[in-house]
Amino acid sequence: MLDDRTRTSVEIFDPRGVVDLESSPLADRKNTLSGLRLGILDNSKWNANKLLRGAAAALSDQIAFASVNYYVKTHGFSTDAPPEMISQIASENDIVLTAIGDCGSCCSCCIRDAIALEDLGLPTAPIITTEFVNETRLTRAAVGMPGLRPVVIDHPVSSITAEEVATRVAVIAAQAQEVWVGTRGDI
Repeated sequence: MLDDRTRTSVEIFDPRGVVDLESSPLADRKNTLSGLRLGILDNSKWNANKLLRGAAAALSDQIAFASVNYYVKTHGFSTDAPPEMISQIASENDIVLTAIGDCGSCCSCCIRDAIALEDLGLPTAPIITTEFVNETRLTRAAVGMPGLRPVVIDHPVSSITAEEVATRVAVIAAQAQEVWVGTRGDI
């Protein structure tokens, strides 16, 4: 029988491992937004509806959309949108705005919904708050679309005034257009 104490080498394993993941490309960006169908995906979090409807109105003041279509996740904001809903949104729209990622699980679900829509060819602008920029970066990398750029608004969202909603809506309207045409830089 061999005595383990006589070994001259030791194997050491790196617990960090290696992630070998291919990145998925973004959907083709749009040259113009006029005449497109805008999809709004509301994850039903507090104030998401106010932000999304306000942003849709502000964007519609600047852009002549063919239509604005609303969808609401009714099964919970901390779950991904059902595949049937993602397919419906993809078939009825050209670009998408989705919100809100302002906590851990809802943020990652918002990003995964956006990536599912991007995979189906729709430039998608997911709205997150400043407190979750790093989580969003990790989620985008982990799911394989690090190039996706979110719209970033001030945190918090759930307890803001009408004036604070209006301020955030202006930021959303500007940054969403940058996401859809591909000029939004890295965050």
